[in-house]
Parts: sequence; structure tokens; C-alpha cells
Amino acid sequence: MRVAIIKERRAHERRVAATPDSVKHMAAMGLEPVVERAAGEAAYFTDEAYRAAGATVAPDAAAALDNADIVLKVQRPLIGDAAGGDELHMMKRGAVLIGLLAPLQHRDEIAAYAAAGISAFAMELIPRITRAQTMDVLSSQANLAGYKAVLDAADEFGRALPMMMTAAGTIKAARVLVMGAGVAGLQAIATARRLGAIVSATDVRAAAREQVESLGATFITVDEEAMRAAETAGGYAREMGEDFQRRQREKIAEALRRTDIVITTALIPGRPAPTLLTQSMVAGMMPGSIIVDLAVEAGGNVEGSRPGETATTANGVKIIGHLNMPSRIPVDASQLYARNLQAFLALIVDMEGRLHIDTDDEIVKAALLTSEGAVVNPVLAPPPAASAAQPAAEAGQ
Repeated sequence: MRVAIIKERRAHERRVAATPDSVKHMAAMGLEPVVERAAGEAAYFTDEAYRAAGATVAPDAAAALDNADIVLKVQRPLIGDAAGGDELHMMKRGAVLIGLLAPLQHRDEIAAYAAAGISAFAMELIPRITRAQTMDVLSSQANLAGYKAVLDAADEFGRALPMMMTAAGTIKAARVLVMGAGVAGLQAIATARRLGAIVSATDVRAAAREQVESLGATFITVDEEAMRAAETAGGYAREMGEDFQRRQREKIAEALRRTDIVITTALIPGRPAPTLLTQSMVAGMMPGSIIVDLAVEAGGNVEGSRPGETATTANGVKIIGHLNMPSRIPVDASQLYARNLQAFLALIVDMEGRLHIDTDDEIVKAALLTSEGAVVNPVLAPPPAASAAQPAAEAGQ
């Protein structure tokens, strides 16, 4: 079976869906990987490295996609794009598409996959169960996002992060607040601690306290009793009521007055990101403070954050709104993502290198969006008139 890997053409995307290592693994599975020329260039993977690993290098996307049985992508394919080409309609009917397809945000595109006869799998819908850990794209990419957020904040910060004792005097350690202790948040805590900062964190889930404190950070508590009811069975955080949010903001506003750097990470699947920091809260921070909004692409956790920009408030606080944070570390992000795809391929390709989509498998069923010309994923069913509170996830997921 022919597996196509093409160059990512969406803005701010430097990752690639397969690396030379994962191509070598595909070839060992009996697959025929075809890589578009320069597909890995932005992540520093050369065409020569792909060839050496066993891939054929095609001159363009159309040649790579021609008669491909499986298409591996990072971001969803372009549809009807004059400049980048119509990637979807270059795929043959019956092909399998695997990638980060953002199904909740782009439902019309999912319908287009069905109409084109594509069997589409969304990697962000992989369930968080033990057996699927090696396929957990949200975690692999969020880890890097949390790490990079701290580095970007340190780069903009006008001071050192660790305490330093010098002949000229002592430099105080910077204080970092991480809002959201999911995968991205925990990595941000760990990174800030490694850089010598004094770190605190907040999360609506009571279970997060142990994880935060195990990393050497202080957990900021709003209401222990309310927090115990704030976690879903799947381990995500629920969106809390207005009274809880008000008391949380009051507690955070108090902490912000002595905070130098804030990293915000809260996302709600399929909905705008919740506002964690209002303009009045930001106005209470010291000049020169830094905020990194990892949810800026989903509307932002911070009032005043701007996608793709670094905004400076009237009181001298910088709000960093970089897009696609994992892509800012393209080598490692591509390697981890390619391993996630490699693990998922093992579920749908049998020992003889043939496609076998078993919808009785809970992982396959959860990720499958379209099959035989129809949208089949229940997540994409029309929402009920009165829906329950939806779970929140961390940045990059």
C-alpha cells in the first residue's frame, strides 16, 4: 500500500507527518512511503534522508498523492485553495486520511471528506486510555507547547529567572504562575522550575494539586469542595459556574500582583477558550511582566491577547500570542507526532501490510470521522438543545 506524506502548506506550520525514522518503520511494515519533495525541509529532514530510509521522493503534492491508499498529514488538507492547491481532491476515492483535522471547528470540511469518499481519522479524538498512550497526539504536542511557552516568556522577560548571588548583590528569582495543570501546564511548571523560578499553579481540578506539588510548585486553591466536583470521569476539567469563576479571579488577581510571568493553557473542545485573565486583572500586574496565552488560537484565555502578535498593555505588560506553539520546535514536534501516527498505523494495517479498519476497536472507532461516504463519528452529531458542561483540555490538544 502506498502512503503519501506531503508538505504542510498552512501558515505557521513547520512540522511534517513522517520522519526518516518513521518512514523506515513503514517500509518494514510492507508499506510504500512516498514523500513530497522538501516536505520535511522546515523541520530539517532532507529528501536524501527520506530516500535512505526507503521512501520515494515525489516532485510535488499531486505526484505524492496520486493513487495513495493512506495520506498522513499534520494539519487538515487544503480544500479549493488556489495558491496551495486542492489537496483533498488530489486524493483518490477510498483513501484513508489521518491527521489533526479539527473536526469540531470545521464540520463542513468533514462533510467534504465524506463526499469525496475519504475515510478520515482525527488524531485529536484518540481516547485517553492506557492502550492509546503512544498515539496521544494532544499530549505529545502539548508537552512541547508548555516547554516553549516558558522559553518564549524568558526571552521577552527583562530579568533573569533564577536567584543569583553576585558580588554586586543578589538578584531575586522570578515568580511564575501557570494557569491550568494539564499536560502543557505541568511541562511549563517543570521547565520554569528547571530555570530557577519560583512557581505556583492553579487548576479547577482538586486532583491536580498532587501533580503540581510533586514538581515543586505551590498550588493555589480557590474552593476544595467545589474542585472535587470539577473533574469529569475522563480526567478533564469541567467548565465551572459563575460564582466559582468570580472567586477564582479574585484569588488569582491577588497572586498576580506578585507574579512576573503567567502561562495560560485552558481550552474547551469545540468551544471558545475560557477567559482566565481580564483586562482589569492584567492592569494590576507590574510593568515588564509577561503573559503567554497558549489558547490564543481558540479565542484566548487573556483579554487583550492577539493571535500571532505580542501585545503590550498600557501598564507595560507583554501578552505573547504565538500561533501553533509546537511548530516552533519543529524537529521534536515532528518526531513525536510521527511516532504517534506510527503507533496508530499499527492498528489499521495488518501483518501483511493490508488495510484493516476494525470499528469494534475503541481507539479506531473514536478517531474515525467518515466512512463509505458518510459522517460516522457521534461527536459530530447535532448538539442537543440543552447540553451538559463540556470538558476542558490543556493547550496544544
